[in-house]
Amino acid sequence: MGVVSELAAAAFGDRPDLPVSAVPDEPRERWLAAVVLGGQGRYAAAAALLNDLITHPDPETAALACATLASHRRQLGGHAAARVLDAAGHARVAGRTGLAEARSDVLLGLAADAVGAGRLGEARRLVARAPEAGWRGAVRRGWVSAEIELSAGAAAAAVAHASPAADLAAGSGSVRHRIKSGLVLGAALAANGEHAAAAKIVRPALDLAEDLGLLSLVWPGALIMADLDPEGGGDFCQCAGLALQSVLRRADPVGRRLAERSPWVPRLAGPTG
Repeated sequence: MGVVSELAAAAFGDRPDLPVSAVPDEPRERWLAAVVLGGQGRYAAAAALLNDLITHPDPETAALACATLASHRRQLGGHAAARVLDAAGHARVAGRTGLAEARSDVLLGLAADAVGAGRLGEARRLVARAPEAGWRGAVRRGWVSAEIELSAGAAAAAVAHASPAADLAAGSGSVRHRIKSGLVLGAALAANGEHAAAAKIVRPALDLAEDLGLLSLVWPGALIMADLDPEGGGDFCQCAGLALQSVLRRADPVGRRLAERSPWVPRLAGPTG
């Protein structure tokens, strides 16, 4: 298997745990490497690649890089910082034909940023503007749409978006997308009062994320399980705390500052959570 296919398998396939031992020269391969590093919670290493790519002369490369770095900022609670990046990416592709993948990424990113700011009407409009962009765009559309409805207190509507996204992710071949889709669906089911069904989905997703070292998914998954399983809540909080500490140790200074200031990132102090 060559370098390109290895990175593609790691980013959007069955090898999200693949170590990124050498950084390729070709821009799209560098972006794929950053996607892999972000999934593993290695945000500083990812940012080192993405900060160069966000000013790349090719608008598609730049927009994809902006959207990816924005997603990493958002995962650490930095919705306002993510919005700046997503907006910069959108400016690079606005008015251009084609480039559906990049336009979908930045518009759905802007929608997720709006959710974090409580602007749900804006979020819905942005989702509606995002173009069709293959299975990945459709899965991400389902995630963001579910998050909008959860923020609106409409749990059943969230399930209606999260469930088909999970089905699509299951058939995509992407382990990382399958895990995150399980967490999104589990959160929606839990909000809808379907706790047993949620636990049956979230627990194996969390176990797989742990096995593969996908720390960016481990800590939120463990927090969901802490709510679903009160008896094991202490252990799950400990798991979340250790994973989050590891992520923050491997984040760049900007990411750490955003996490420290964000109300979205829990304060899981100490090794016991």
